[in-house]
Amino acid sequence: MSKIQRVNPDGMMKSPAFSQAIITEGSGKTIYIGGQNAVNEKGELVGKGDLAAQTEQVLKNVQTALEACGATWDHVVKMTIYVVQGQDIRAGFAASQKFLKTAPTISVPFVSGLGNPDYLVEIDVVAFV
Repeated sequence: MSKIQRVNPDGMMKSPAFSQAIITEGSGKTIYIGGQNAVNEKGELVGKGDLAAQTEQVLKNVQTALEACGATWDHVVKMTIYVVQGQDIRAGFAASQKFLKTAPTISVPFVSGLGNPDYLVEIDVVAFV
């Protein structure tokens, strides 16, 4: 049986949005979801110029991949959220609250650009089931 323990040690900032560390134990499986962009099932960009709309589509794509692997958002232990410089990440954070009910570990590097100049955000995920 697999187990996920979210750790927020004393002496470190505590946030409802992310965990400082996560311990996984047991004979589970690790799922790696590659960088997802704001592209729908037809290959069309969703939310050109709108970080909140793009973040929502990216997270829908991540959720679809999680479900295909037999996982949910509760199994996510690590997210890396790449945001194009100059974007106000608060819009993306607000959009993510519809999806994230537990707090994974999160890194948010700002980048000069992504694979398509219209992409504003890309997210990759690691989950443990």
